[in-house]
Amino acid sequence: MKPLLIKCLLLLCSINVYCQLQLPKLISDGMVLQRDIPLKIWGWSTEQDTVEIQFNSSTHQAIADNTGYWATTLPPIEAGGPYQMVIRSTDSTITLDDILIGDVWLCSGQSNMEISLDRTSPLYPNEIKSANFENIRYFEVPKTFNFKEPLKRIDGGKWTKTTPETVLKFSAVSYFFAHEIHNTYDIPIGLINSALGGSPIDAWLSEKALRKFPEAYQQHKIFQQDHYIDSIKQADHKRIQNWYKTVNGQDKGQKDHWESKDLNTENWDKIQMPGFWATSYPELQHGIVWLRKEFEVSKTSLDKEAKLLLGTIVDADSVFINGSYVGHTTYQYPPRRYTIPKDLLQEGANTIAVKVINERGRGGFTPQKDYKIVIDNKEIDLKGSWSIRQGAKADPLAGQTFVRWEPGGLYNAMIAPLMNYSIKGALWYQGESDTGKPEKYQELFTTLIKTWREDWNQGKFPFLYVQLPNFMQAKEKPSQSNWAALRDAQLQTLEVNNTAMAVTIDIGEWNDIHPLNKKDVGHRLALAAKGLAYGDKDIVYSGPQFISQEIDQQKIVLSFDHIGSGLTSNGALKEFAIAGADKNFVWAKAEIKGDKIEVWSPEITNPKYVRYAWADNPEHANLYNKEGLPASPFKTD
Repeated sequence: MKPLLIKCLLLLCSINVYCQLQLPKLISDGMVLQRDIPLKIWGWSTEQDTVEIQFNSSTHQAIADNTGYWATTLPPIEAGGPYQMVIRSTDSTITLDDILIGDVWLCSGQSNMEISLDRTSPLYPNEIKSANFENIRYFEVPKTFNFKEPLKRIDGGKWTKTTPETVLKFSAVSYFFAHEIHNTYDIPIGLINSALGGSPIDAWLSEKALRKFPEAYQQHKIFQQDHYIDSIKQADHKRIQNWYKTVNGQDKGQKDHWESKDLNTENWDKIQMPGFWATSYPELQHGIVWLRKEFEVSKTSLDKEAKLLLGTIVDADSVFINGSYVGHTTYQYPPRRYTIPKDLLQEGANTIAVKVINERGRGGFTPQKDYKIVIDNKEIDLKGSWSIRQGAKADPLAGQTFVRWEPGGLYNAMIAPLMNYSIKGALWYQGESDTGKPEKYQELFTTLIKTWREDWNQGKFPFLYVQLPNFMQAKEKPSQSNWAALRDAQLQTLEVNNTAMAVTIDIGEWNDIHPLNKKDVGHRLALAAKGLAYGDKDIVYSGPQFISQEIDQQKIVLSFDHIGSGLTSNGALKEFAIAGADKNFVWAKAEIKGDKIEVWSPEITNPKYVRYAWADNPEHANLYNKEGLPASPFKTD
C-alpha cells in the first residue's frame, strides 16, 4: 500500500470515520440478550457500508451513516441458547458465539454495589465453591468519567461465565440476586455492573437532568474544562505527595527500625486495642503511629501458613511479623487479611509491628472486628495491650477532590454507552455519599429513575433499590439523623411507578460502612423482582410500610401496608419514639394490635407524631412481617 494512501486512511480514522467493522464491548461472545422484547444490535463500519446480521435463522441489514454508525433491531426472542451471531460488512466478518437469551439487569450505585464476593468471602465459602453456572453471565463496565458529552462506547469489559474462580470478582449483591432469580425461573441472567465507590447520585445524572439542580449543573459545566481538572489533579497530587514525603521522611520508626523483632519498647506507652488512640492519648497527632505486640506460638503451629486478620485500620497500614513485611493496605475500608509465610513464625515469643499512617480523623483499629492469627483451627487473639509510639507528627491531610464523582461524569461515561442494550430492569444501591444533604435526595433520585427510563426508551422498566442499612454508634435518646432522613427520602421514592425497595436496617454493621452481609441484600432484591418484575402475586416482597396514623386519646394507632401474614417482633417492640406538637421526641411503648400498632408514653399526654427506627443506627429495631422482612424506618411528622 502506497504511503499516501496509508496517510489518507489514518486521517479518515482520526476524524471518527471507522475503517472496518467494529462492535461495542457489550455485543460480544458470551453475551446475554434480553428476552421477549426487540433487540438493538449496533456498531461501526465504513461510511455507507452495508452490514448484514445473521441470527436465529434470520437475516437483517443496516446501512452505516456518514460517521460509520449502523444499527438494526431484531424481533423478540424467547429465553434460550446458546446461539451464534454472524455480522458481515463489505470487507469484514465477526462471529459471536455462546449467546444466551434471558433477563439482563443493570446494577449500579456506589461501593456497596461494587463490593465483590472476594471481599465477603469469609461469610460465603460454600456459595463460592458451588458457583458453577453457565447461564449467569457478568459484565463489569470500566470505571471512568466524561463531563463533555455522553460517550457512545466503553473501552473495556467482557462477558464472564460464573465459576468459583471468576465469581470472586463479581458484585456480591448482584450475584446473589442473579443466583436466586436464575434458580427460581430457570432462565439465563446477565448482569451489567456499572457502579463506582463513593459516587454521589448527581454523578449519575445527564446534563439535561442536572438543569433542575442549579448548583450541581454549574459544577458540571465547570468540570467540562480540561485545564480546570488538570489544575485540581496537579494541586492535589503535589499536596498529597508532599505530605507523605514529609511524614515518611520524618518517621523515627523507619529510621530506627521499629519493625524489628527484638526492639526494646520499655519506654513506649501502652494502649488497649482495638480502639482509637485519640480516646486514650489525645496528644498523639496525625501522621505516623507505630504499634507493637508480642504473642506466643506453640511448636505444633510451626511450619504452617497462617492467616492474619486485623479488622480495619484508619487509614493506611504496613504490617511486619518478626521484622519481616507481610502486607499493607492503602486506605481504611478494606478488611485486613494477610498471609504469614510458614517459615516466619517461631516457637515461643513473636512480634507483630504495625505502622499506621493516619491522614485525618481518629486513627486506630476499628472496634468489634477480628484481630487474630489463625493457624489451622487454632486462633491467637491479638486484642488487648499493645505498645504505641508516634513516629512522625503532621497536620491533617485535607481530602482530595475526586473528580470522577462530580455531577454528570459517570452518566456520560458509564451509563450513556449502555443505553442501546435492552435490559429487564435496574438494581440500585447508593446513598451513603448523599447523607450530607438528605433533603435533596428524593428529587434527585426520582429524576434519575425518570431520566434513565426515558433515555433507555424501554418504558417504565422495574427499578429496584436498597435502602441504607444501620451504621455508626447507636444513641441513647431519640435524635436527628441524616441517615434516617435519607432512608425516608428513599422510602418516599416508592411513589414512582414500578419501583420497589429492599430494607436493610437490620443487616448493617455499626462500625463498617460496607457491611459484609450481601446475601440477604441480594435475596431481598430478588423478592422485590419476583413480586414487581416477574408478577408473582404470591410473593411477599416487602416488609411493613407505614400508611397512616390515628390519634386515640393518649395513643397513636399506626396502619401499615405489606404486612404479609401479619406483624411480628422478637420481643417487645423497640425504637419507637413519640412527641407532641413541640416535636420533642421521647422513647415510647408500642404494641401490636392485629394489623395495627399502638404507640404511647406517659410523658406525652397529647401525642401528635411517631417515629420508628429514626437514627443512624437503630440497633434494636425489631418490627417485621411474619415472612421475616423488616419494616422500613418512618416518621409521621
